[in-house]
Amino acid sequence: MATIEDRIAESTLHLLRTGGPRAVNVEAVADHSGIAKTTIYRRHPDRRDMLATALSRVVIPPPPEFGTSAADRLRWIIEHAIDPVDHGIGLGGRAALLLTDDDPAFTELFRRILADQRAPLIAAVEAGRADGSMRADLDAATLIDAIVGSYLAEYSRTGARAEDWRQRLFTLFWPTVRAAG
Repeated sequence: MATIEDRIAESTLHLLRTGGPRAVNVEAVADHSGIAKTTIYRRHPDRRDMLATALSRVVIPPPPEFGTSAADRLRWIIEHAIDPVDHGIGLGGRAALLLTDDDPAFTELFRRILADQRAPLIAAVEAGRADGSMRADLDAATLIDAIVGSYLAEYSRTGARAEDWRQRLFTLFWPTVRAAG
């Protein structure tokens, strides 16, 4: 059974994903979760603390195992690059971040958490560069940005992510990412 903190975090993330950061406040979380406002206030002094706590619960993926092939490493990067959107702020939060940026505190918080979540992805690229299986000049941040951008474009264009999206991205990026020869 979910704890009170789990329910608060789940409601906070639900509201963030569907309505952006401005949709998250103690009253909305109380209404969605069924938890009394006083109980929420005992745990979180303000909405920023609720957002920080909920976003910090978004799991940072463990790195791929040592010896993972470059092709499988790229598949892992594609899979996990979109986690901050899919399992974190959602499209509502992303839209607020990109289009309005009307909540600078949320923007600062999310960018700090995003850096933590991207660290294993960047490390996976660096490992591929170090072992010679990925191009030495491969820019990890640009690769991750291209993957996330593709996800957002696919969703904007079709309203969903197609089942073959990961494979299409792999097919597109693999010739560019792998080391020559």
